Amino acid sequence: MTAMDKKSLIEDRVNSGLRGQWYPVAKSVEVKASKPYGTRLLGEKIVLWRDAENRLRCVEDFCPHRGAPLSYGEIHEGNIGCRYHGVVVNGEGVVVRVPAMPECALEGRKALKSFEVREAGDAVFVYVPSAEQPEAPDLALPRELTDDAWTGFLCTGVWETNYRYALDNLADPMHGCYLHAESFTLAFGSKQDLMKLDKTDAGFRVSRVGQVGENFDWTEFEVHSGSMFCFLEIPYPPAAGPGGVFRIIGFVTPVDATTCKVFFWRMRRVSGLARDSWRFLYRARLEKTHWDVLEQDRVMLEGMPDDARKREMLYQHDLGVSRVRQILTRAAKSQIEAEMAAE
Repeated sequence: MTAMDKKSLIEDRVNSGLRGQWYPVAKSVEVKASKPYGTRLLGEKIVLWRDAENRLRCVEDFCPHRGAPLSYGEIHEGNIGCRYHGVVVNGEGVVVRVPAMPECALEGRKALKSFEVREAGDAVFVYVPSAEQPEAPDLALPRELTDDAWTGFLCTGVWETNYRYALDNLADPMHGCYLHAESFTLAFGSKQDLMKLDKTDAGFRVSRVGQVGENFDWTEFEVHSGSMFCFLEIPYPPAAGPGGVFRIIGFVTPVDATTCKVFFWRMRRVSGLARDSWRFLYRARLEKTHWDVLEQDRVMLEGMPDDARKREMLYQHDLGVSRVRQILTRAAKSQIEAEMAAE
């Protein structure tokens, strides 16, 4: 294999999404024991459901009989049954029953890939194995999702753009004062600045040099064995209620080469009556303004060509963008080399 071929494989892996990662794929409330939930992850169709013990299950969305989507089917005693001919598969991808033909040779055969699933922060995470890391590591999470002192809301959205551009957007604090200049919380601060990048124990922080606490002034990324996420803070005026700054936790899931799903937890550290007051205020008054900001991001990114990075001209403000891309490329290179060594 030539160096050019290897470079192309690495680029394709970055573009389609890294393996060896936990990805959020749905809200917890969307995955039920009464009905399958079908979605796509890294270009593959998968189906999720809850078994008789309410455990999450996930396999390929493919009936081993003729390939019909299992997500169109039904749940039978904790297993999933195909709507087309009734073939029943369990959470390990094993055919457990072929009702149209008793004692069929398909019964007992493992026919589908199954995936590890976890539930945290009102979301369902699926692990995509890699040659380097075939077994799922512990799911590393932001502390805000495991600390009862924090409360908030999960919002999700499907964006018709490659996940890389959604990550770039999060690593770019400078766009806040331009794209979101008319929003409730991001209408303040200077439109000129420089950026700095600082290493942290788990990743890096990119921040504006000239101002703090005025706008979307910094983003911090954490990179773990099996997950990558970011967080940032939005200063809140007193009219936004109790709880101090507004913290956003962000994960981006590659659906396919031109689609991603974003998961944003909107969090505040607040307790007691103030907690209830803020949650009510958010639902009643603030939620729409936050969706408006996300819509501005979505529309802008969806308007960019898929290959925009081939013609772009980066400058000093893109320190965070460059670092995210370096992280993805290094991880993809390592994964490709591990796959080549295993051949």
